[in-house]
Parts: sequence; structure tokens; C-alpha cells
Amino acid sequence: MIFSIDISALQNITYIFSSILFISGIKMLGKESTAVKGNLLSAIAMLVAVGVTCIGIINPLILFAGVLMGAIVGSLIALKVKMTSIPEMVALFNGFGGLATFLIAWSEFNNQPESIFQSSLIMITLAIGGITFTGSIVAYGKLSERLKIAKTSIITKIFTTIFYISISFLLYSIFITPFLAPSFEFFIVLLVLVLLGGIGFVLPIGGGDMPVVISLLNSFSGIAAAFAGLILLNNVLIVAGSLVGASGLILTIIMAKAMNRSINNILFVGYASSKSKSNIEEQGEVNPISVSDAYLILENASSVLIVPGYGMAVAQAQHSVRELGELLEENGTDVKYGIHPVAGRMPGHMNVLLAEANVSYDILAEPEDVNPSMDAVDVALVIGANDVVNPSATEEPGSPIYGMPIIEAHNAKTVFVLKRSMSSGFAGVQNPLFFKTNTRMLFGDAKESISGLVSEFKD
Repeated sequence: MIFSIDISALQNITYIFSSILFISGIKMLGKESTAVKGNLLSAIAMLVAVGVTCIGIINPLILFAGVLMGAIVGSLIALKVKMTSIPEMVALFNGFGGLATFLIAWSEFNNQPESIFQSSLIMITLAIGGITFTGSIVAYGKLSERLKIAKTSIITKIFTTIFYISISFLLYSIFITPFLAPSFEFFIVLLVLVLLGGIGFVLPIGGGDMPVVISLLNSFSGIAAAFAGLILLNNVLIVAGSLVGASGLILTIIMAKAMNRSINNILFVGYASSKSKSNIEEQGEVNPISVSDAYLILENASSVLIVPGYGMAVAQAQHSVRELGELLEENGTDVKYGIHPVAGRMPGHMNVLLAEANVSYDILAEPEDVNPSMDAVDVALVIGANDVVNPSATEEPGSPIYGMPIIEAHNAKTVFVLKRSMSSGFAGVQNPLFFKTNTRMLFGDAKESISGLVSEFKD
């Protein structure tokens, strides 16, 4: 008996130590210079917490086998995944976190809840975990563009209806059934509803809102983990889940604010249809430019603002962009990078890509930092960005994205837009920037175009 108490005390002390490491690691993620160390510190904290949990287990080999399997799979994914696929990987990891808590709740229900409070915790954990799992799978499909189901589709409407039914059923199970000792059949119905409801939760949300959805699902996975910790009376799971849940929710609010939209609007309204009249009207002619002509303008520019977007990620052009930036600086040009909070397919997507290419964090600037002096910028180099530089957000009150804060690249003296085609962005809204008199379209693969500019400077 004394030995078991000592084990419990050791575990709780270790959990406190791990929690401190978690908090320190997350704080270190706030700066580029310490982000790698913060990530490593958090990983060590999790390893320590899992390791000490093995003490006292009847057959710890099963747990160790699971840890080893997860480590192998995670390592293979981390080594093979491309930087352009990071958003999809994050979506899947969110989903696996939700699935883990979903299975914990299912297991605890089979062990017969001892109180009404515990029964309610199980139902809530099951719902959040299940919705996070299937919702993240749908988010993965949207981000990878493998899932293309229109918001107005009958399939979307059916799953959305199921989502609302699952929420109603959940509320009933929390406030009514705990007093009636819910049957196994009732629990299975709830289990199926929340899994289908997760699909209905994410399916109607447009691709342009995916960065916000990713951060929200990340928050859900943390909240579900915290509830699972309450069920299991596991301190480190409560702390870690609360940290992830709170940080994810704060990031979701920041992302929504960056789009000047409420979370309710993003989740339940979304952008208007891309087939509106304003988007299909002919807006004028574009002015294409060649790499050699673009080089002549850049060579004489005293200031250049580089605005990266998802197109840069697709072309994997970040290293070429960094090299071009360095050559411009050697030529006496003041170079900055305009980073919009929702550029790309996940929060911080552009920051991750540029950090991989060793672009100094000191020359990254947010919209509010660059917009006031945009008219003094000689060249705004827009690389695959679309919605985040769309002037409709400031010039067309009837536009679906009107009011969304953007990088006002159109106010620069000259704008180079690097794109493969004239296609609209993820929000499905045509971009008038392409047709402005100070804009020049540099068509083609972004990496090839940037590499061409680099070669011109070197020659």
C-alpha cells in the first residue's frame, strides 16, 4: 500500500514537472530564435509524462509498443511530408488527437460511469473528440483539394442537418439520460451521430476559411484532451489539453479578426457564392511582363515588398525567393516581406516556409506595418497570393470579402503578380488587382520565374 502511494506521488510530481516544461515550450514557440527548442522541450515533456504513466501498469509493454509505433509513424511522416503539405498534416494530427479522446470516452463508458458528473464528462468528451476527428478528415480533404463538394449540395445539407441533430442529441444525453442510466444502444446512436456531425460541421465551410478552421479544430482537440484528463483524473492531460485548447482558441480569434469577420460568420455563413455578377463580369485587360523586363524594373527599385501566398508554397519557391531578396539587398534595395495572417492554408504558413529558407524574421512585416507606407514602395512582388491582396476588400462594398483587412499591394508604384493563370483565390472571388494599370502579370511557375530573376541579377 505504501509502495503504491509512493508511485502515485512520483507520478504527480513528474506530471507537474512535465506541465512546467509544456508551458515553457509553448512560450518559446512565440519567437523564431527559440521555436525549435520550444518544440523539442514540449516533446520531451510528453515523453516524460508518458514514461512515468507506465509505472504501475500491469503490462507496460503494450503501452511501450504503442509509443514505439506512434514514434515510427510520426517520424516517417515528418521526414517525408513536403512543406506544402504541412496544413494537411496538421489537420490529420488534430484528427488523431480527437480520435484518441473519443476512444478514451468510449472505453470509460464501457466501464460504467460511477456518477452523473462522470457520465456527462464522457458524453462531452465523446462528442468533441468525434467531431474533431471527422471534421479534421474533411478539412484534410479540402486542403488537399481531394474533396470538392459545393456548399449548396444536397450532401452538404444532409450532413449539416445531422450535425445539428447530433448537438441536440448530445444536450439530451447530458441533461436527461444521466438520470435514466443510458443504455448501450443509446450511446451507440450518439457515437454515430457525432462522427457524422463532424463531417457536417466542416463540410459547408469554404476553403478560404480553412486557416481559421484548422486552428479551431486544434483547440477542440486540446479541449477534448482536457476533458479526458478529468475523466481519468490525470493532471498532465488536463494541463496539456487546457494549454492547447486555450492557445488554439486565442489563435482562432486572432485569425478571425485578421479577416474582419466573426467566428459565427466563418462557421455558419461563409463567403458568398463566387458566381455573383461582380465576379463574372469582364474587368479589363491584363498587362503581362517578361522576366527580363521585370528584372530591369527591380534592378532600379529602391524598395521592394515581397508578398508570399499559397502559390509560393505550391511551387516550393521559398529558397529562390530568399536568394532573390538577398540579391536585391546587395543591389542597395530595401527589402521587406509582407505576411498576412491568413495567407496560405494554415496559421503561420508563410512564416514556416520562409523560416525554412532562413529568411530573417526581422524583415517580416504584418499588413498594419506596411500599408501606411505602401505608396512609397517601388515594387510589390506578389508571389501566388490572391485573396489577401484583393482590393475588393477595400473598394467594393458589395464584394463577399469587403471589410477583410488585406495587404494593400495595389497602392505600390508597380505591382508584379506571379501566377500560373487568372484563376481566383480560395474564396472564389475574382481579383481586380490583376487588371489595374500599375500591375504587371508574370505568368508561369513561381519558382521558375523567381529563378529567372535570380539568374538575371547574377549575370
